Amino acid sequence: MAEKMEDLNLPQSAVLKIIKEAIPSNASIGKDVKAALAKAASIFILYLTSQSTQTMQAAKRKTITSQDIYDALEELEFGHFVEPLKNCLKEQQEGKAKKTADKTKLKTADQPENEEEEMEDEEEADEGEEKDS
Repeated sequence: MAEKMEDLNLPQSAVLKIIKEAIPSNASIGKDVKAALAKAASIFILYLTSQSTQTMQAAKRKTITSQDIYDALEELEFGHFVEPLKNCLKEQQEGKAKKTADKTKLKTADQPENEEEEMEDEEEADEGEEKDS
């Protein structure tokens, strides 16, 4: 656990980015608001984690799962966040899967499709070297 409560604060830049997405473009916020929202978000995370831990321990597990988070949100009367959170996590997982698939496609595109093609490429390279000599 963190030694000081200040160690648990979220980065101000991340909090500011979230705030800017939530307010109109012509609105501004005070420095104290950034700090207050960062602290509130940290406390909410601790609160939700604590409740999730209780759910996890009741199930005799050592790992908090996303279902524990959903259950904790319901228990803490934040059930209206469950579906948007599930959708967000689904989009994130789909994005990761797409990136992985794209990386795999790039790797396979750089490699010859079969050994015969690779051997032909090597033979052509050898012939080219012989002609240069």
